[in-house]
Amino acid sequence: MSSEPAAPPAHPEEVARLAGEADAEIAAVSDRRGWEAVRIRWIGRREGRVRELLDLIPRVADKRGFGQAVNRLKERVEAALAAADERLAAAERAAQRREAAVDVTLPGRRVPGGAIHPVIQISREIEEIFVRLGYTVAEGPEVESDRYNFELLNFPPDHPARDTQDTFFLEDGRLLRTHTSPVQIRTMLARRPPLRVIIPGRVYRHDNDLRHSPMFHQVEGLAVAEGIRFSDLKGTLEAFLHRLFSPETGVRLRPSFFPFTEPSCEVDITCPFCRGKGCATCSETGWMEILGAGMVDPRVLAGCGVDPDRYTGFAFGLGLDRVAMIRFGIPNIRLLFENDERLLRQAGIR
Repeated sequence: MSSEPAAPPAHPEEVARLAGEADAEIAAVSDRRGWEAVRIRWIGRREGRVRELLDLIPRVADKRGFGQAVNRLKERVEAALAAADERLAAAERAAQRREAAVDVTLPGRRVPGGAIHPVIQISREIEEIFVRLGYTVAEGPEVESDRYNFELLNFPPDHPARDTQDTFFLEDGRLLRTHTSPVQIRTMLARRPPLRVIIPGRVYRHDNDLRHSPMFHQVEGLAVAEGIRFSDLKGTLEAFLHRLFSPETGVRLRPSFFPFTEPSCEVDITCPFCRGKGCATCSETGWMEILGAGMVDPRVLAGCGVDPDRYTGFAFGLGLDRVAMIRFGIPNIRLLFENDERLLRQAGIR
């Protein structure tokens, strides 16, 4: 025997009793899907319970009382749904806060540390060595005049270094310095002996291959005082190179020529790769050229207003890029300037 479907309410009192049923359903809602299902069931525009009741108004006896009861039910359901919506929204916000919360008891994420570029590291090491020897660090402009870069350094007018094939000239006649030696001149013009300075910086020349770059780094040293001798230069360089490389590093001086020093020498060290036994890197000689040096030419001193009969001095210079290549085993100078982070991650570069 089949049961008959419940008859729809026909009196205002019966409509009022539906409010309790709606309240119970809405109170049981725990998520958005359930909330939407209850909303459609009760106040859906096409098939909601309130819509069905509104359609009954023309067929009931007490149309006015029935219609008012239906409106009160609709308002009550809407208010209950709004309260449930706020309750669900508050729960959602609380869940979001819990997900975004930081557990202060968790260990922190390790941030990768930075690294010092090989050239900068070598420059700082050299500066530290000479500062401990009583030197001060001097700097100067990278755009120079011919007077400071060549003339006062005793370069003759027809010297090949003054040619455009070797030097970058600017339109106004100035040039990009080809060495840091102009800072030596500026120092002697600005200060009176005794003086000892170390001069790191960028320099520029028309040169570009595996071992040379149009822009590279140099560091030069200058000492001027009474009674300075060639033996002082030799002792200073040996102390410096033993500290920079190792106490076992051999050092030798070979006669050479530079326009601004007399006498002049090239300084070699025992090859750090083969320990002086001979290898492809040092062309099987066991030695590697590392820097140039000499006693400051008296004409350079006189040009800077320093009395060469009273004062003597020595100067030296080396390429920082070459030292970095030797220290860190870098085969190509271009690798120093390609901004490749893998270079900085090599062992020993920290």
